[in-house]
Amino acid sequence: MTATASPKVILWSDMLLLGHESMDAMHREFVDVVGCLQAANNEMLTKRLSDVMAHLEQHFQEEETWMRSTGYPAIECHVAEHAAVLASGREVTIALANGNTALCRRYADELANWFPGHADYLDAPLAQWLTHKRFGAVPIVFKREAIQAGFERPLV
Repeated sequence: MTATASPKVILWSDMLLLGHESMDAMHREFVDVVGCLQAANNEMLTKRLSDVMAHLEQHFQEEETWMRSTGYPAIECHVAEHAAVLASGREVTIALANGNTALCRRYADELANWFPGHADYLDAPLAQWLTHKRFGAVPIVFKREAIQAGFERPLV
């Protein structure tokens, strides 16, 4: 990590698991690409931001396809949040092309801070909906870090 990279890079944790294999895989990739953006030196910022934007486009499109194909009732709010994240990313891409590395670094950190809440409050209900539609039940998720931290029962 260079002196200009973020001091705290997002890392994958079982606390982010939602119990939907495809969604969890996309979320791991999100953590990886955002972490690479946070850790990038100035020369790599454009490439890493491009990687993040490509991931976000694919990730959000996949989730939106799932929502539409299953009649997910909370689609509007979820899609609106995705659109806002992408719009911000497009603005940051323009700013970075004009030399604003600080804004790009702030966007990377904001994505890292935003993601756990988005996963908990918007993606977890979607994962439950999709699993219920497919199997007639909700996923059971064992979060090892929660168990190792001393919680009396696993968080699901």
